Amino acid sequence: MKNIKTLGELKKSGYKSKKIKDELRDNLILKLKRKERIFEGIVGFEDTVIPDIERAILSRHNMNLLGLRGQAKTRIARQMTELLDEYIPVVAGSELNDDPFEPISRFAKDLVATKGDETPIEWIHRIERYAEKLATPDVSVADLIGDVDPIKAANLKLNYADERVIHFGMIPRSNRCIFVINELPDLQARLQVALFNILQEGDIQIRGFKLRIPLDIEFIFTANPEDYTNRGSIVTPLKDRIGSQILTHYPKSIATSKDITQQEARINTAQKETVEVSDLIKTLIEQVAFEARQSEFVDSKSGVSARLTISAYENLVSAAERRMLLNGETKTFARIADLAGIVAAINGKIELVYEGEQEGAGMVAQGLIGKAIRNHFITLFPDPGKLKKKKQVSPYQPILDWFAENNEIDILFGDDEKTFKKTIDSIPALDRLVNEAIGKSSVSANEKYVLKEFILHALAEHSLIGKSYLERGIQFKDLFGAVFSSKDMGLGEEDLN
Repeated sequence: MKNIKTLGELKKSGYKSKKIKDELRDNLILKLKRKERIFEGIVGFEDTVIPDIERAILSRHNMNLLGLRGQAKTRIARQMTELLDEYIPVVAGSELNDDPFEPISRFAKDLVATKGDETPIEWIHRIERYAEKLATPDVSVADLIGDVDPIKAANLKLNYADERVIHFGMIPRSNRCIFVINELPDLQARLQVALFNILQEGDIQIRGFKLRIPLDIEFIFTANPEDYTNRGSIVTPLKDRIGSQILTHYPKSIATSKDITQQEARINTAQKETVEVSDLIKTLIEQVAFEARQSEFVDSKSGVSARLTISAYENLVSAAERRMLLNGETKTFARIADLAGIVAAINGKIELVYEGEQEGAGMVAQGLIGKAIRNHFITLFPDPGKLKKKKQVSPYQPILDWFAENNEIDILFGDDEKTFKKTIDSIPALDRLVNEAIGKSSVSANEKYVLKEFILHALAEHSLIGKSYLERGIQFKDLFGAVFSSKDMGLGEEDLN
């Protein structure tokens, strides 16, 4: 079809034009019948968001994707182009992607009237049929819809009553395309009002011109629920004109969240080959995000983006890689202590409420990591709290006894692998506890050391042993010894753990 260059040839080929909503609908139907995946790389929405989007497309609706930040709204919108025909014909030189069979612009109508079947046509790929605009305070009606262009009028010596003096905005130029407006509530109310006719009637009005340009556009809007109260709102008549409002959400399970992080994290081949990351640490990073979404210090209305875990995982790998390079090693594995390196990623991805601001971003981040360790620990090992209530013999007692004998260990962030393992091996009771926990499960030697270190951090989070942060690492000691030591240094109980 791409070899067809004129309107006459297009007619002879039997090509039939479609409205964009019919185009999306027909291609979706084909994919559903073939059981093909509709949205590549979108994880966790298979039974919720994607079916809603498919129903909206089948209903030929414009849609609004409503959800907190980092919920793949824009990515979904961009992938909608995959449901368009690969190529469509347009009148050559047209600003509005005019359909050769149904031109809507003055330019295209005049050209078809003059040249008839000799009207030149060109083909545009579906990738070119996508336009996106972020709603910002400086967006104007002229940007979106159009305005009179005095320079064009002067150059062409046209009267201001001639519609050829119009400079079309982004929306008319997106005729026969998918047009996305991100963060719709941030668009000024008067601009939202300007969209009424376009959504309902499919036409535009510019500076009082008596125009009827029946635009053919699939509109996709994105919005954050927080915007409805904090920065702006979607005016009711506009919301009424949007066919489907689809609610997005964060991953509902650790496994789904982990899949997203591993898919999106930018870890290069060299890092993958030199830094081993156990499944336990991958899980803990996801658990941090789940803890943040429930934290009293984090603004739940703002949300906790999936980008938190992606950035945190990248930082974790980099922390292990940096240690490896400084120690002149060729390979290493991520440790629980390396989670200290993800604090910077957490700080940039959460909005704190007043209490959180008082606590301090760094302390909140450390607290979230601590809660993740504490809550995940009891899914792998016996819950120390329950053991105490039931007055059962604790499997952790040999470890506590070792620390009670005035023993302590320092796990430094920069320790090479040999030093780290020697430090962990100084507590014999850890080995037996890990072996009992994993049973016959197949885990690497490095993973065993991560589990041993994990136990130490978890016991500290459950207030069974003392833990304090050093300038270059972490120290574990007897709980009472840690309390007395911290009091000697002038620290209060709130500084512990």
